[in-house]
Amino acid sequence: MSDPFHQRLHHVAAAGLSGDTAQTSGMRRVEAISGKTVGSRNLWMGQTHVAAHTSSGNHHHGESETAIYVVSGHPSFVFLDPERGEIRIDTGPGDYVYVPPWVPHREENPDPGTEAVVVISRTTQEAIVVNVSHLEWRGPATA
Repeated sequence: MSDPFHQRLHHVAAAGLSGDTAQTSGMRRVEAISGKTVGSRNLWMGQTHVAAHTSSGNHHHGESETAIYVVSGHPSFVFLDPERGEIRIDTGPGDYVYVPPWVPHREENPDPGTEAVVVISRTTQEAIVVNVSHLEWRGPATA
């Protein structure tokens, strides 16, 4: 094979997840699949942990599309609809959420005793995180 990236599979054990990635207040991101960990070129995948009764800071993921799978807990995802105001998507284990590029949002965990854990996949091989003070979408120039 002329492309060494495709010659073998990469295994990242749960104990090997790295916290050396972009962070937002109120949550903890760990990466599993990325350019740094396995040499991926177009994919980032990891987990986000939101402690009980905690909200993250507002943020967006730049040009990256984000897919979220809820593993445990009941996190809420909040974004701003210009016509209806703040919208909450309440989720539970087994649910999926899609976050389009550039959309400011935050994760909330209203449960007083259980951490929320989600698996995240992005269309960029690094975790683009732009922390913002607002949920108002102001376009790609805000990056």
